[in-house]
Amino acid sequence: MRVFLVAGEASGDRLGAALMAGLKTLEDVEFLGVGGPLMQAEGMTSLFPMDELSVMGLAEILPKYPHLKRRLHQTAEAVLEAQPDVLITIDSPDFSLRVAKLVKAKSSIRTVHYVAPSVWAWRAGRAVKMARVIDHVLALLPFEPPFMETAGMECDFVGHPVVAEPIASDTEVAEFKTKYETGDDPVLLVLPGSRRGEVTRLGPTFGKALGRVLQRHPALKLVIPTTASVAGLVKEVVADWPVRPIILDPNNMRNDVYKADKAASFRLSNWALAASGTVSLELAAAETPMVIAYDMNWISRAVISRMLKVDTLTLVNLVSETRAVPECLGKDCQADVIAPKLLKLMESPDDQIAAMRLTMKRLGKGGEAPGLRAAKAVLTRMP
Repeated sequence: MRVFLVAGEASGDRLGAALMAGLKTLEDVEFLGVGGPLMQAEGMTSLFPMDELSVMGLAEILPKYPHLKRRLHQTAEAVLEAQPDVLITIDSPDFSLRVAKLVKAKSSIRTVHYVAPSVWAWRAGRAVKMARVIDHVLALLPFEPPFMETAGMECDFVGHPVVAEPIASDTEVAEFKTKYETGDDPVLLVLPGSRRGEVTRLGPTFGKALGRVLQRHPALKLVIPTTASVAGLVKEVVADWPVRPIILDPNNMRNDVYKADKAASFRLSNWALAASGTVSLELAAAETPMVIAYDMNWISRAVISRMLKVDTLTLVNLVSETRAVPECLGKDCQADVIAPKLLKLMESPDDQIAAMRLTMKRLGKGGEAPGLRAAKAVLTRMP
């Protein structure tokens, strides 16, 4: 079986790798496409570096549009040349669905999209447009299949891979404390995003907010697990922070060591300040209470805010049907708003635990691994 996959960012790379691992247990598979280090480790040679596609926001895309368009056509042409049994696009809908459209215009190759678009949050019409080029959707959230099926696509809820990722053991946490000399001091995990634009926008604001928190908690240790593509930028941004954080840089360590250190940092941290995104689910899996903060270019913010149909963007809040996780979004993504929410969280972190546990249960924790469920769904629906 020949499978062509396309992922455009770190979260998609994780999803793709888990799906590829599942497919390999069920079929003899040849993989082609675009992916990051995790997908490459499962047996793919990427057409080009995946991080070239990691752009978010309307205004942010415009300067890079010509290059993205070239990559778009290169990818579609590679699919048509390979004639795979199935094309699986993973998240990054602005790029992925355009690839699927070009492929469908010239072939009958079956198309699967992994991660349903958040039509329940904004731009509900996307599902109908998507149905013109996508045959089958793999949904991460349990309430999404009806939206996709109503639009005319097959859809399976397969769970979220975060529920199957290992949680660090007590021994691994102890080893992390020794290695990075955190001792018994309180630890705050800082996650300013995996895209360059996110780090550039959020990093300085996070630094100012943490400066205020550190005035109240001077013994606080900061840990930043970052990605290979933004590690250098993160180091530049934190140079002006009031305290030097511990940065986990995958460029400077073996992949298995980085993954172990990252898992340990999530488990041992008392609290977290994080950009909006799937990282909130990773924090929920580790039961690390969090504050979510996010902002975009002002043009993107103005456009998207008018389209939103929900009052929260944090997946823990949405899946648990609570508003347990505090947010500082858009105009509220400011140090003088973030700092008080962090300080309040540090006084009463347990308020989020029930919501995080319910989220993990609803996403499939304790059941079959989502990557394997996704692989079975792909194969079962094949004509």
